[in-house]
Amino acid sequence: MVESVEQRRQVGDVVADRIEKLIADGVLKVGQALPSERQQCEKLGISRSALREGLKVLRGRGLIKTEQGRGSYVASLIGNRADTPMMHLFSSHPRTLFDLLEVRALLEGESARLAALRGTDADFVLIQRRYDEMVAAHGAGVKDPEALAHLDHAFHLAICDASHNPVLVHTLQSLTSLLLSSVFASVQNLYHRPAHKRQLDRHHARLYHAVMERLPTQAKRAAIDHIHSIRDDLREIENEEQRLERATMRLDGWQ
Repeated sequence: MVESVEQRRQVGDVVADRIEKLIADGVLKVGQALPSERQQCEKLGISRSALREGLKVLRGRGLIKTEQGRGSYVASLIGNRADTPMMHLFSSHPRTLFDLLEVRALLEGESARLAALRGTDADFVLIQRRYDEMVAAHGAGVKDPEALAHLDHAFHLAICDASHNPVLVHTLQSLTSLLLSSVFASVQNLYHRPAHKRQLDRHHARLYHAVMERLPTQAKRAAIDHIHSIRDDLREIENEEQRLERATMRLDGWQ
Protein backbone atom coordinates (compact mmCIF):
# COMPACT_ATOMS: atom_id res chain seq x y z
CA MET A 1 0.00 0.00 0.00
CA VAL A 2 1.45 3.36 -1.04
CA GLU A 3 1.52 6.03 1.67
CA SER A 4 -0.33 9.25 0.91
CA VAL A 5 1.35 12.64 1.30
CA GLU A 6 -0.73 13.26 4.42
CA GLN A 7 0.35 9.96 5.96
CA ARG A 8 4.00 10.76 5.26
CA ARG A 9 3.58 14.14 6.92
CA GLN A 10 2.03 12.57 9.99
CA VAL A 11 4.83 10.01 10.23
CA GLY A 12 7.36 12.84 9.71
CA ASP A 13 5.89 14.77 12.63
CA VAL A 14 6.10 11.72 14.89
CA VAL A 15 9.73 11.07 13.92
CA ALA A 16 10.58 14.76 14.29
CA ASP A 17 9.08 14.82 17.78
CA ARG A 18 11.19 11.82 18.81
CA ILE A 19 14.42 13.38 17.56
CA GLU A 20 13.42 16.75 19.01
CA LYS A 21 13.12 15.10 22.44
CA LEU A 22 16.68 13.80 22.10
CA ILE A 23 17.80 17.39 21.44
CA ALA A 24 15.75 18.79 24.32
CA ASP A 25 17.15 16.15 26.69
CA GLY A 26 20.72 17.00 25.64
CA VAL A 27 21.38 13.56 24.13
CA LEU A 28 21.96 15.27 20.78
CA LYS A 29 23.97 18.43 21.34
CA VAL A 30 24.33 21.67 19.43
CA GLY A 31 26.71 21.22 16.51
CA GLN A 32 26.67 17.44 16.82
CA ALA A 33 26.37 15.52 13.56
CA LEU A 34 23.45 13.13 13.39
CA PRO A 35 24.28 9.44 12.99
CA SER A 36 24.02 7.88 9.54
CA GLU A 37 20.55 7.22 8.15
CA ARG A 38 21.01 3.50 8.73
CA GLN A 39 21.98 4.00 12.37
CA GLN A 40 19.11 6.40 13.02
CA CYS A 41 16.59 4.04 11.43
CA GLU A 42 17.87 1.15 13.53
CA LYS A 43 17.88 3.14 16.79
CA LEU A 44 14.42 4.64 16.20
CA GLY A 45 12.89 1.60 14.52
CA ILE A 46 11.69 3.54 11.47
CA SER A 47 12.02 3.45 7.70
CA ARG A 48 14.35 5.73 5.73
CA SER A 49 11.42 7.54 4.15
CA ALA A 50 9.99 8.26 7.61
CA LEU A 51 13.38 9.51 8.81
CA ARG A 52 13.76 11.84 5.83
CA GLU A 53 10.29 13.27 6.42
CA GLY A 54 11.17 13.80 10.08
CA LEU A 55 14.42 15.58 9.25
CA LYS A 56 12.53 17.76 6.79
CA VAL A 57 10.16 18.79 9.60
CA LEU A 58 13.09 19.52 11.93
CA ARG A 59 14.81 21.66 9.28
CA GLY A 60 11.56 23.61 8.98
CA ARG A 61 11.59 24.15 12.75
CA GLY A 62 15.18 25.37 12.59
CA LEU A 63 16.46 22.57 14.83
CA ILE A 64 18.48 20.73 12.19
CA LYS A 65 20.79 22.07 9.50
CA THR A 66 22.12 20.16 6.52
CA GLU A 67 25.29 21.17 4.67
CA GLN A 68 27.01 19.52 1.74
CA GLY A 69 30.03 17.62 2.94
CA ARG A 70 28.95 17.82 6.58
CA GLY A 71 25.54 16.18 6.52
CA SER A 72 22.83 16.97 9.06
CA TYR A 73 23.65 18.36 12.50
CA VAL A 74 21.90 20.02 15.43
CA ALA A 75 21.52 23.76 14.85
CA SER A 76 22.31 26.41 17.45
CA LEU A 77 19.21 26.86 19.58
CA ILE A 78 19.94 30.34 20.91
CA GLY A 79 22.92 31.63 19.00
CA ASN A 80 26.51 30.56 19.41
CA ARG A 81 28.39 32.46 16.75
CA ALA A 82 31.67 34.18 17.40
CA ASP A 83 30.35 37.37 15.79
CA THR A 84 27.38 37.93 18.11
CA PRO A 85 27.03 41.41 19.68
CA MET A 86 27.91 39.88 23.06
CA MET A 87 31.17 38.49 21.69
CA HIS A 88 31.99 41.90 20.19
CA LEU A 89 31.30 43.54 23.56
CA PHE A 90 33.42 40.94 25.31
CA SER A 91 36.39 41.39 22.98
CA SER A 92 36.12 45.19 22.97
CA HIS A 93 35.61 45.59 26.72
CA PRO A 94 37.58 43.02 28.71
CA ARG A 95 35.88 44.18 31.93
CA THR A 96 32.88 42.08 30.86
CA LEU A 97 35.06 39.07 31.68
CA PHE A 98 34.23 39.57 35.34
CA ASP A 99 30.51 39.77 34.56
CA LEU A 100 30.84 36.47 32.72
CA LEU A 101 32.63 34.87 35.66
CA GLU A 102 29.69 35.87 37.88
CA VAL A 103 27.34 34.06 35.50
CA ARG A 104 29.63 31.03 35.39
CA ALA A 105 29.62 30.81 39.19
CA LEU A 106 25.82 30.79 39.23
CA LEU A 107 25.29 28.30 36.42
CA GLU A 108 28.20 25.96 37.10
CA GLY A 109 27.56 25.93 40.84
CA GLU A 110 24.04 24.65 40.25
CA SER A 111 25.25 22.30 37.51
CA ALA A 112 27.69 20.67 39.92
CA ARG A 113 25.04 20.34 42.65
CA LEU A 114 22.57 18.69 40.29
CA ALA A 115 25.25 16.47 38.75
CA ALA A 116 26.10 15.12 42.21
CA LEU A 117 22.40 14.45 42.83
CA ARG A 118 21.30 13.14 39.42
CA GLY A 119 24.41 11.89 37.64
CA THR A 120 24.26 8.34 36.31
CA ASP A 121 27.09 5.83 36.05
CA ALA A 122 27.38 6.69 32.35
CA ASP A 123 27.64 10.41 33.21
CA PHE A 124 30.40 9.69 35.70
CA VAL A 125 32.35 7.69 33.11
CA LEU A 126 32.30 10.73 30.81
CA ILE A 127 33.20 13.14 33.63
CA GLN A 128 36.13 10.92 34.60
CA ARG A 129 37.22 10.70 30.96
CA ARG A 130 37.20 14.51 30.52
CA TYR A 131 39.00 14.99 33.85
CA ASP A 132 41.66 12.40 33.00
CA GLU A 133 42.22 14.01 29.58
CA MET A 134 42.73 17.40 31.21
CA VAL A 135 45.14 16.01 33.83
CA ALA A 136 47.03 13.98 31.21
CA ALA A 137 47.56 17.09 29.06
CA HIS A 138 49.02 18.93 32.01
CA GLY A 139 51.22 15.95 32.88
CA ALA A 140 52.46 15.74 29.29
CA GLY A 141 53.50 19.38 29.42
CA VAL A 142 51.02 20.67 26.84
CA LYS A 143 51.50 24.45 26.60
CA ASP A 144 48.99 25.44 23.91
CA PRO A 145 46.49 27.69 25.75
CA GLU A 146 43.71 27.02 23.26
CA ALA A 147 44.04 23.24 23.55
CA LEU A 148 44.14 23.44 27.35
CA ALA A 149 41.12 25.75 27.39
CA HIS A 150 39.09 23.27 25.32
CA LEU A 151 40.00 20.42 27.69
CA ASP A 152 39.14 22.55 30.73
CA HIS A 153 35.80 23.59 29.21
CA ALA A 154 34.98 19.99 28.22
CA PHE A 155 35.41 18.89 31.85
CA HIS A 156 33.00 21.55 33.12
CA LEU A 157 30.53 20.81 30.32
CA ALA A 158 30.54 17.09 31.18
CA ILE A 159 29.48 18.02 34.71
CA CYS A 160 26.73 20.22 33.30
CA ASP A 161 25.48 17.37 31.10
CA ALA A 162 25.19 15.22 34.23
CA SER A 163 22.78 17.76 35.77
CA HIS A 164 20.03 16.36 33.51
CA ASN A 165 18.48 19.82 33.31
CA PRO A 166 18.06 20.42 29.55
CA VAL A 167 17.51 24.17 29.94
CA LEU A 168 20.70 24.53 31.97
CA VAL A 169 22.63 22.37 29.49
CA HIS A 170 21.39 24.31 26.45
CA THR A 171 22.02 27.65 28.16
CA LEU A 172 25.66 26.77 28.80
CA GLN A 173 26.05 25.29 25.32
CA SER A 174 24.68 28.50 23.81
CA LEU A 175 27.38 30.42 25.68
CA THR A 176 30.22 28.19 24.48
CA SER A 177 32.13 30.96 22.67
CA LEU A 178 31.89 33.26 25.68
CA LEU A 179 32.73 30.52 28.18
CA LEU A 180 35.75 29.41 26.17
CA SER A 181 36.94 33.00 26.15
CA SER A 182 36.80 33.13 29.95
CA VAL A 183 38.53 29.75 30.28
CA PHE A 184 41.17 30.87 27.78
CA ALA A 185 41.74 34.01 29.88
CA SER A 186 42.37 31.93 32.99
CA VAL A 187 44.62 29.47 31.14
CA GLN A 188 46.66 32.20 29.44
CA ASN A 189 47.10 34.31 32.56
CA LEU A 190 47.27 31.73 35.35
CA TYR A 191 48.69 28.45 34.05
CA HIS A 192 52.24 29.77 33.64
CA ARG A 193 52.26 30.98 37.25
CA PRO A 194 53.14 27.87 39.34
CA ALA A 195 51.26 28.89 42.51
CA HIS A 196 48.10 29.77 40.58
CA LYS A 197 48.37 26.59 38.47
CA ARG A 198 48.61 24.40 41.58
CA GLN A 199 45.57 26.14 43.03
CA LEU A 200 43.55 25.56 39.84
CA ASP A 201 44.55 21.88 39.87
CA ARG A 202 43.40 21.57 43.49
CA HIS A 203 40.07 23.22 42.66
CA HIS A 204 39.47 20.93 39.69
CA ALA A 205 40.30 17.87 41.82
CA ARG A 206 38.01 19.05 44.61
CA LEU A 207 35.14 19.62 42.18
CA TYR A 208 35.72 16.29 40.46
CA HIS A 209 35.72 14.27 43.69
CA ALA A 210 32.69 16.08 45.15
CA VAL A 211 30.60 15.28 42.07
CA MET A 212 31.86 11.70 41.73
CA GLU A 213 31.22 11.03 45.44
CA ARG A 214 27.70 12.45 45.13
CA LEU A 215 28.18 15.33 47.56
CA PRO A 216 25.86 18.06 46.16
CA THR A 217 26.57 20.80 48.71
CA GLN A 218 30.32 20.32 48.47
CA ALA A 219 30.17 20.11 44.67
CA LYS A 220 28.33 23.42 44.41
CA ARG A 221 30.74 25.07 46.84
CA ALA A 222 33.75 23.69 44.94
CA ALA A 223 32.45 25.01 41.60
CA ILE A 224 31.72 28.47 42.99
CA ASP A 225 35.04 28.67 44.86
CA HIS A 226 36.86 27.69 41.65
CA ILE A 227 35.28 30.52 39.64
CA HIS A 228 35.70 33.06 42.45
CA SER A 229 39.37 32.14 42.76
CA ILE A 230 39.89 32.73 39.03
CA ARG A 231 38.10 36.08 39.34
CA ASP A 232 40.24 37.19 42.29
CA ASP A 233 43.49 36.07 40.65
CA LEU A 234 42.70 37.86 37.38
CA ARG A 235 41.81 41.03 39.26
CA GLU A 236 45.08 40.91 41.14
CA ILE A 237 47.02 40.47 37.89
CA GLU A 238 45.12 43.40 36.41
CA ASN A 239 45.98 45.54 39.46
CA GLU A 240 49.64 44.52 39.22
CA GLU A 241 49.74 45.57 35.57
CA GLN A 242 48.14 48.93 36.39
CA ARG A 243 50.67 49.54 39.20
CA LEU A 244 53.52 48.66 36.86
CA GLU A 245 52.15 51.01 34.19
CA ARG A 246 51.88 53.90 36.68
CA ALA A 247 55.41 53.30 38.00
CA THR A 248 56.79 53.16 34.45
CA MET A 249 55.08 56.43 33.57
CA ARG A 250 56.60 58.12 36.63
CA LEU A 251 60.02 56.73 35.72
CA ASP A 252 59.61 58.15 32.20
CA GLY A 253 58.94 61.60 33.64
CA TRP A 254 55.16 61.81 33.14
CA GLN A 255 54.84 63.32 36.61
